[in-house]
Amino acid sequence: MVRIALPLFTSDRTRAGSSSRAHVTCRYKCGEACWQEPGNTSDNAFFGDVVRSMVSRRSVLTGTATAAIGVGAASVLAACGDSGSTSSAPQTPPVTGTGTGTGMDFTAVAPNTRDAVVVPDGYEQSVVIRWGDPVLPGAPEFDFAAQTPEAQEKQFGFNNDFAGLIPVDGQADRFHLVCNQEYTTEEFMFPDYRSKEPTENQARVSMAAHGITVVEVRTESGSGKLTPVVNERNRRITASTPFTLTGPAAGSEFVRTSADPAGTRILGTIGNCSGGITPWGTMLSGEENFPNYFSGASSVTDPTAKERLDRYSFDDDADYHQWGRFEERFDLARNPNEANRFGYIVEVDPHDPSSTPIKHSALGRTKHESATIHVTDDGTVVAYSGDDERFEYIYKFVSSRKVRPGTGSSAMRSNLRILDEGTLYVAVLTGDSPQQVDGSGRLPTDGKFAGGGRWVPLLTVDESGKATSRIDGMSAAEVAVFTRIAADKAGATKMDRPEDIEPHPTTGKVYCALTNNSKRGTDGKAAADEPNPRNENKNGQILEITDDHAGTEFTWELLLVCGDPAAADTYYGGFDKTKVSPISCPDNVAFDPHGNLWISTDGNALKSNDGLFAVALDGPNRGETKQFLTVPKGAETCGPIIGSERVLVCVQHPGETDDATVANPVSNWPDGGSSQPRPSVVAIWKKDGSIGV
Repeated sequence: MVRIALPLFTSDRTRAGSSSRAHVTCRYKCGEACWQEPGNTSDNAFFGDVVRSMVSRRSVLTGTATAAIGVGAASVLAACGDSGSTSSAPQTPPVTGTGTGTGMDFTAVAPNTRDAVVVPDGYEQSVVIRWGDPVLPGAPEFDFAAQTPEAQEKQFGFNNDFAGLIPVDGQADRFHLVCNQEYTTEEFMFPDYRSKEPTENQARVSMAAHGITVVEVRTESGSGKLTPVVNERNRRITASTPFTLTGPAAGSEFVRTSADPAGTRILGTIGNCSGGITPWGTMLSGEENFPNYFSGASSVTDPTAKERLDRYSFDDDADYHQWGRFEERFDLARNPNEANRFGYIVEVDPHDPSSTPIKHSALGRTKHESATIHVTDDGTVVAYSGDDERFEYIYKFVSSRKVRPGTGSSAMRSNLRILDEGTLYVAVLTGDSPQQVDGSGRLPTDGKFAGGGRWVPLLTVDESGKATSRIDGMSAAEVAVFTRIAADKAGATKMDRPEDIEPHPTTGKVYCALTNNSKRGTDGKAAADEPNPRNENKNGQILEITDDHAGTEFTWELLLVCGDPAAADTYYGGFDKTKVSPISCPDNVAFDPHGNLWISTDGNALKSNDGLFAVALDGPNRGETKQFLTVPKGAETCGPIIGSERVLVCVQHPGETDDATVANPVSNWPDGGSSQPRPSVVAIWKKDGSIGV
C-alpha cells in the first residue's frame, strides 16, 4: 500500500464541517486509516453507471418485508422493565412500536462542549463501571501510576464500545453486562509513555486492556442504577485468550502458523467495535481495526500476499502499539499469516465463563463494525454487518439453520452452529434518480433519495460444512479470508463507511449508519451516488433498507442526510428542519421499546460534543430528531441500550484531544478534580422512577 500523508493540522483539518475526531484517536484506533488513502482501489462501476433494473420491485418489497416480525438483537437487550408490571424484577419486553414519536417527550439537550455527560432535565445518571474497576475476584483497585498486566486481566478494559445486557439465568435482578474494549490509547494510559516505544509492561497491559468484558450487574427497585457484582461468573477476554476458528478459513493455508499448524486455534481478539445480542443469548462482536497492531508489512514481497495486505490497509507506519517487539506473532516478517487470523465476527457465551469463544469465518473477514440478527417468521437467521472503512461494503449472512428454542446445553450447541452454515452476500445498490445526483446533496425531484438493490452471493457453506465459492477464480477459503477482494469482484457498491447496521424488531426494516467519507468524489475516487449523495461527505447519513431478508432483493431510502439543519444538503426524513436537533457522524444505532431509532455519534463535525439522539420513524413526525445526551470533551458515544427503565451508553476515549497529555488532561471525567479521564459505561434514568424514556 502506498502511504500518502494527508494534511492533519492545516486548513483541511479545521475547515468548516470537518469531523472533530482527534488525530491521536486515529493513530491508535485505526492506524490513521481515516487520514490516508482508502484501501479500496477497485474499479467497481460508479453508482450512476449501474442500470436500474428493479423499478417495479419497490411496491412488492414494501408489502412483504415490512410486515415481517423480527426477533432482532434490540428486542433482547433494549428494555429492562414492563410498564404493566408491579414487580421490581427486570423484564425484557419486546419492541412493539414502529417509531411514531411516542417515548420522545424529553426536553432536547442543546449542543455543548462541556466536560460532562449532559442529560435532559428530570433525569439522573450514574457510572456503572470504569476502566480499571474490578471485574474478577482478586482484582486490585486501579492504580494509574502502577499498572500491571496481571491486574488489568482482572479489571475492566480500556475504551469500551458495544454494550449489551443479557439476563443471568435464575437471577431476576441480575444481568450480564457484555462490553467490547475496542482499542488502547497508550499516550493517555501511562504517565511515562513514549510514542511507538512501549516498555514490555506497557505493551502487555495494553494487550490485557483489549477484548471483551462480561460482568454481572445488579438492578435496584425504583432506579435505573446498575451495580457491578464481582464473582466467578464474570470474564475478561483479552488479546491472548484462546479462540476456536470455524468455517471455510479454519485449517486453510492462509491461517496456519508455526504456533498453530492446524489453523484452528487463535490467540486473542482485537479492535472489537460494535456487536449484537443473539436470540439464543450470546454476544457477537466485530473485529474492526486490526491491521494497525501488526509490524513488518513491508517485508512481505510476494505480489499476491502484498496485494492482499494492501487491500486491508496494512502498513508499517500504522502500528502505534508495537506489540511485535514482544510477541513475534504480531510481526508479519516472522508470521505473515497472523494477519489473516483477525477481522472476524466473534461469538461469546456469557453464561459459561469456561467456554471457548468462536471466530466465525463463514461471515467473512472485513473490518466488521458489528453483526446483528434478524429472525424471519419461519426461523431463518439473518446476520447483517458493515465494513467500516471509506468505500467499503454492506454484507449479510443467511443461515441455512433455524433457531432451536430453549436454553439448555443441547439447544446452545445447536445454535452456536447457526453462523457457520449458510450463504454470505454483499450489497449492490441502484437508484431511482441517478442522473439527478450531482454531489451537492440536493434532493431529486421525487423528494427523496431512494432505490433498490440485490444481494450478490460470495460464499455458501452446507450442513456438512462443505464450502463453495460463488466468485470465479477464488476458493471458498480465499473468499472467507480475503472477503474484500471477493466483494470487489462481485461489483459491490462503495459506501460511506458502513458502521452499525441493525434490523428493526417490529417492522423488519434495516438501518445502517454511514458515518462520513471526506474522500468521496475527490482525486478520481468514486463520485456521489444516490445512497451516498454528497461529495466530501463530512456528516454522514442513515440508510433504511426494506429487505427480503432470506432473499436477494431489497429497496432502500435515506432516512437522514445528517449535518446542519440550516444547510441545503441535509434531510431529516421530510420533517421540519427548524424543529430538529442537529446530528453529525452517526455511528451506532439501536431501538427503544416504542420502536424509535436511537443514534450515537462519533466525530461530530458541528462543533459540539458527540451525543445520543432519538429519531421518529413513522407517521407525520418521521425524521424528527432529538438529542438525549452529550458526552464529555474528546469522547465518542458508543453502545447505546435504550430500555424502559434506563438508557446505557459507553463513553469512549474521554479527553482524547490532540493537545491533551497525562500531565495536562483536558478532561477529568468521570471522577473530577485533577483525575485522569477514564472510559466508562453510564446509566441514565428518570428521577421520579417512572417507566419509559
